[in-house]
Parts: sequence; C-alpha cells; structure tokens
Amino acid sequence: MAGKSVPSVELEVGERVVRVSNPERVYFSARGETKLDLARYYLAVGDGIVNALRERPCMMHRFPDGVDGEKVHQKRLPRGAPPWVETVRVHFPRYGRHADELCVTELGSVIWAVQMSCVEFHPWNSRRADTEKPDEWRIDLDPMPGANFDTVRKVALVVQEVLDDLGAVGFPKTSGGKGLHIYVRVRPDFGFSDVRRAAHAFAREVERRAEGLVDLTWWRKDRDPDSVFVDYNQNARDHTIRSAYSVIGVPEARVSTPIRWDEIADVDPREFTIATVPARFAELGDLHATIDDNVFDLAPLLEWADRDGQDIPDLDE
Repeated sequence: MAGKSVPSVELEVGERVVRVSNPERVYFSARGETKLDLARYYLAVGDGIVNALRERPCMMHRFPDGVDGEKVHQKRLPRGAPPWVETVRVHFPRYGRHADELCVTELGSVIWAVQMSCVEFHPWNSRRADTEKPDEWRIDLDPMPGANFDTVRKVALVVQEVLDDLGAVGFPKTSGGKGLHIYVRVRPDFGFSDVRRAAHAFAREVERRAEGLVDLTWWRKDRDPDSVFVDYNQNARDHTIRSAYSVIGVPEARVSTPIRWDEIADVDPREFTIATVPARFAELGDLHATIDDNVFDLAPLLEWADRDGQDIPDLDE
C-alpha cells in the first residue's frame, strides 16, 4: 500500500518557521529530488547563499511544476509573503515602472522563496543602500558553442593574471553550465555604465593576452564559434546572473558553486549538485566569505577605458 502523501512540512529556520507545501513534489527528474530536498539544500549552505544575496534586489526564477515545467521570471515579490520577508524597490525608467523585489537579509527569506517554487536566485550587482551604484564587478566567461571547458580554463588563468597585475582579488565560481564566473568586490563609487566600461576595458586586455581564445565581437553570430566571450554586459543595469550557491533549473540540480583558483585545472562543474555541494560546504565553508574584505577601486580600469577610446554599443538599461 502506497504511503500517504504529506501535504506540508514546517521547517525551523533560525527564529522563523516556514511552511513548505507539496514537499514531495519532484522538482529534479534526473535523480528524483523534491521540493523538500531543495529546501534542505539551501539550509545546508545557508551562510553562503545569504552572503551571496544579502541586501541585493533579487529576481526569482520559479518552477511551480518542477524544472521540466514552465519557468516564471518573478521580479515583484509574490503575494502572500510574511511581513518579515524584506524587499527593495527598483525603478525601470524605460517603462516608467517599479518593482518591489525580494531582498534577502536572512535564510528564512530564501526558504520562503523555495516555498514559492523559486529554484534560482538572480541578484543585482548593487545593494539596497544605493541600487544605482554597483559594488560587484562580474566577469562572465561565456563559451561559444564550439568551445569546451578546457578553453574556459585557459581563459580563466589569463583573467587571474590580469587581476593579479591590477591588485584585484577575484572569487571564481562555476556557472552551472560550461562557463565560469569571477566576482570582484568594488567600491560603490560609479554607476552601471562606468562599471560596464571598466569591465569592457578588462575584457579587452584579456582578449589581447589570450592568444585567440577570446572574441569580443558584438554580435554573437559573428564571433569565432570556438572562442570564449568575456561578457562585460553582465554589469549593465538590471542584468542578473545566478548567485553563488544558487541551484540551476535543470533536471540534474546542478549548483553554481564557488571554487578555489587552484581547482580550475581539474574541476568538473557537472559534479556540483544539491546532492554533493552540502558536504563540500560543510568541509570548506563559504569560499566567498571574505569577498567584502577585498575591495577594488575601478579607477585604473576606467583609465584603461579612456586610453583605449573604445566605444561600446548602448544597451537598453
């Protein structure tokens, strides 16, 4: 006789109690992990996911029927949130609108978002103290269709070399796919357009040193299919990528996972899942824990941008 399904469970999260409905619903079809498994994963990496999201406007990528079903991009906080779930208001001048987005300050808000079927967390690179002044520069190594992860590894080492030359400390993580992300904490002195200009100047220097492995051609269809694009556009306003420790909406439940620089040579991003990352986190802790202690001044990169005199097309920001 089949066991009786459980309509909901209550999870203690610090001082909060969060009810998770339909805990047995399968969210990830490759191994059969459930909504409750997802919540337990985020509990296991709690300090890491909160550190990655803290006080940032955050878009929720929701999968009400599991990751094989429809994906919902949720900017506005869903209705029914308890009063302790915090938000931050962001404006979209192009449309004359605003949105009150999730603003995580505690783990309870993450687990409540899971209750609302959120799998992926996509934060801004600015915080609510001033949403127009980013404090996070994001280096996104995006391989073209013909590039493999070995090419990404080689480009990552060039990135590390240029960061070292600048005196900047980069914090790498897997993207969850074929790419890598490197985050650098910066002083929130500049707007999005200047951070993007600085990121572009950095990307050009990486392209110069990478001996044909990087192609910054604007249109994707015109790029070398075997190259890596250093996507400086991820620093544009309202452009978000999944955070460190965010699960990815794929059947294998892969995780965008912080790694050490010395792991890049042999890391396999496919091995980082909600089934494996908790034990890694328990052993290593949050590899991005010290990112706020390593703040970089973008002024040298803006000098490079002025030196190069390279205009980049505007985006709809």
